[in-house]
Amino acid sequence: MKKILIYALEGKQMCFLHALMNAKQLKEEGHQVKVILEGQSVTLPKDLAKEKNPLFQGLKEDGTILGVCRACSKTLGVLEDNENLGLALLDDMYGHAGVAKYLEEGFEVLTF
Repeated sequence: MKKILIYALEGKQMCFLHALMNAKQLKEEGHQVKVILEGQSVTLPKDLAKEKNPLFQGLKEDGTILGVCRACSKTLGVLEDNENLGLALLDDMYGHAGVAKYLEEGFEVLTF
């Protein structure tokens, strides 16, 4: 079993959905998987929630999606939206969502 952190940066929904599909598949194969939204990807949760996207909803509800970058959410005007969706605001890297603690915990980092 591997520990994998998917660090999503891309703001295109199709790319993000592929990140989520990989997260789900890896979890189903027994790996420990976490997802962080950083950069442009922080703009996507509002639309995915509005669409009631089952992949997004399922990974959010089971805790696979750790949260979103606080600084990027603020800069891109979606801070309140992400808070209202119950997503954790991550800011451990100069106000952004970092990967250092996950590397220390033995996670491999995949970026999308």
